Amino acid sequence: MSLGTDLYKRLPVWVQHGAVSAYGAYWHWLRFGGGYRQELEGYLERERFEPSDWARWQHARVSKLLQLAATNIPYYRRTWTAGQVKAAFAGELRELPLLDKEPIRAAPSEFLRDDWAPRPRFGYHTSGSTGTPIRSEWSLQEIRSSLALREARSARWAGVSFSLPRATFSGRMVEPDPNSRGPFYRYNLAERQVYLSPFHLRPDTARSYVEALRRHGIQWLTGYAVSYYLLARMIQEQRLKVPPLRAIVTTSEKVTSAMRQVMEDAYQAKVYEEYSTVESALFASACSHGRLHVSPDAGIVEIVRPDGTPCEPGEAGEVVATCLLRWYQIFIRYRLGDVASWSPDPCPCGLAMPVIQEVLGRVEDVVVGPDGRQLVRFHGIFVDQPHIREGQIIQEGLNLIRVKVVATDGFGGPDVTDVVRRVQQRLGPGVNVKVERVESIPRSKSGKFQAVISLLPKREAERVGVRL
Repeated sequence: MSLGTDLYKRLPVWVQHGAVSAYGAYWHWLRFGGGYRQELEGYLERERFEPSDWARWQHARVSKLLQLAATNIPYYRRTWTAGQVKAAFAGELRELPLLDKEPIRAAPSEFLRDDWAPRPRFGYHTSGSTGTPIRSEWSLQEIRSSLALREARSARWAGVSFSLPRATFSGRMVEPDPNSRGPFYRYNLAERQVYLSPFHLRPDTARSYVEALRRHGIQWLTGYAVSYYLLARMIQEQRLKVPPLRAIVTTSEKVTSAMRQVMEDAYQAKVYEEYSTVESALFASACSHGRLHVSPDAGIVEIVRPDGTPCEPGEAGEVVATCLLRWYQIFIRYRLGDVASWSPDPCPCGLAMPVIQEVLGRVEDVVVGPDGRQLVRFHGIFVDQPHIREGQIIQEGLNLIRVKVVATDGFGGPDVTDVVRRVQQRLGPGVNVKVERVESIPRSKSGKFQAVISLLPKREAERVGVRL
């Protein structure tokens, strides 16, 4: 636990609100400061590009990016063959090898340009949805560009804006006490944003979540899809009245048709889906027709077969992305670990942006607490674990969680203690946590494994009011 996290945990709730607001003011400057407006205008101008415009724009961008990678990125200089370097200088992206996650996780600095040291720079971890968190490094301008993209192609497509009051479900530990009686949110006054705790969501707390939306005049929701779905089910079951909302913009997990129906019924607002990564390797968002458009100025996305050849529309394959938004830490033909398919049909909205028909394998099993709380994105416990290469959480009962870890040198008792602490912080101190060190974690045929698995018997779930 960091010093800041430990201090925050000890503060009274009203001071925590103040701390979150101060942090929110810093993030507001970070994301919306100088250069943001120009980035936003650029995304809006390119939105109506024709296919030929996009082809020219991408060719110029990727040609420069590949030359930078071959010349100034240590990993590519070391691993690319002479033929691959020649292909890079010729702008021939598909002649270059696919990039796995492991080299990035093992040495993220190997992917940083050695001709540029931006100040300030910022580091973030992925949540590790395939059990392997990745550290990404950003310049200040890249952060502003990524937010401008979300404003232009996600929020505005949904009829909202980051300037409007919003609520967010994310992995932030906004309420550090697992046994808290509420409130289960903290308020960021600087952006009129309610941070909702995904770790305390259960039938007996649902009403307080809805009251937080009403109290702070929230106009739209964004964040974890499954958390909003779980809350929506509770709203329906308890017949809670939700204040008027403009839209729900979901992230992190796939939205099924059944989930969408429940959420739109409960919140009386339309659901707009986002598909992206913490590394911003790609960005896809839903238009007014609900179709998931890939933004060509965020990245070049490929969907490929096991032999590396492109999939036909409607054919499922592995998602590979080359990021065009970030120029400091460069990922070329990065294997995301997801499976998707292109749509064979053009979108009625008329945008000349590729349409993803379906993203497969992003709905995770929900972890259920002994008191009925339901949690998603639970694999976040592996973030900032330096001695864990991969991890998997298996729920075997309401009071039993098994954690499998593939460890590196240096793994020991303190690491086990920290894993147990993190699980119990989310589920309560009475949960039995067994940490098991393993040589490897089995993969599926696509090469991906499930980071969270629920073996919870249906009868146990029903005992605490949860339907599986």
